[in-house]
Amino acid sequence: MEIRPLAPAVGAIVDGVDLAHLADADLKQIIAAWDAHNALLFRGQSLDNDGFIAFARRFGELEHAPIMENGRTPVPGYPEIYVVSNVKGPDGKPIGSLGAGEAVWHTDMSYLDNPPDASMLFARELPPTGGDTWLAGMCAAYDGLPPDLAKAVAGKRIKHDGTFNSGGYKRAGVEVKDDPRESVGAYHPIVCAHPRTGRSALYLGRRRLAYVEGLSLDASEALLDALWAHATRPEYCFAHRWQVGDLLVWDNRATLHRRDPFDETARRIMHRTQIKGATAPIAA
Repeated sequence: MEIRPLAPAVGAIVDGVDLAHLADADLKQIIAAWDAHNALLFRGQSLDNDGFIAFARRFGELEHAPIMENGRTPVPGYPEIYVVSNVKGPDGKPIGSLGAGEAVWHTDMSYLDNPPDASMLFARELPPTGGDTWLAGMCAAYDGLPPDLAKAVAGKRIKHDGTFNSGGYKRAGVEVKDDPRESVGAYHPIVCAHPRTGRSALYLGRRRLAYVEGLSLDASEALLDALWAHATRPEYCFAHRWQVGDLLVWDNRATLHRRDPFDETARRIMHRTQIKGATAPIAA
C-alpha cells in the first residue's frame, strides 16, 4: 500500500489496496492518513453494496439515509446507502436524489446538533465530462487566516440554517425566514478542534442563511463573506475528476466540498454513506 498527497492542503490517494479484502494493519494506516489529510481517494475498487457498507462501517457507525426526493426508501435492503443520481427509472421518476444539487461549497448536514463525522462517495456510473468534486481543507484554511480575521472569529459561533436540504429544496414543515436569526438550525463554533488530532479547523457549513451569533446582520454578512472568500482560495482546494470505481471519503469536520456542473442528459450514479457524528463540533 502506498499513500501519496493529492494537494498540499487536503487529500491523499491510497494505492495498492483492495477495500473488499482489507487487513486490520492496512486499516490502521488508512485511518492515520485520513486524520493527516482529511480526505482519501481509492481508485479501481470493485465493491458490491455489502462490500461498500462493510468498508464504511470500519470508520464508525453509519447513518440511515434519508428518504429520497422521489419519496422512496434508499437501496432496498441497504438503508445506509443514499443514491445520488440524475437518472430516471422506467416510471419516469428519479432513482435517487441531488442529481444536479450540491453544486456550491458546503459541509454535510451542519444544521444538526451532531453532524456526520464523514461522508463516502462511490462512483458507479459517470458522465463523459464534468461533475468533478472539489474539496477544501479547513485546517489549512484556519492556519492561513490573516491575524485580523483570526481575531474576528475567535470564540464566535455560526448558526447553520436547516431550512433547505442539499438539493436546495425546502424541508417539509419548515417556514422560510428572511432573517437568519429566526430560521431553524444549530449553532456551532467557527473554529473547531478535531476530536482525535486536536487540529483547529474552520467549520462554516453553508453560506445560505448563515449568521454569526451576537453580530448585527450587516456585520455578520461582512464577516461571513470574508471567511468564505478566504476558505475557498485555490491553495486550500483540490478538484477530483471521477473514474468509475473511485471511492472518496472526506472528513466532514475538516473539509468543505462542492460539485462542478455536468450535462444533465448524461447518466451519473453515485452511492453515498455517512458516518454518524460521535460528538457535536468542539470549540478549539
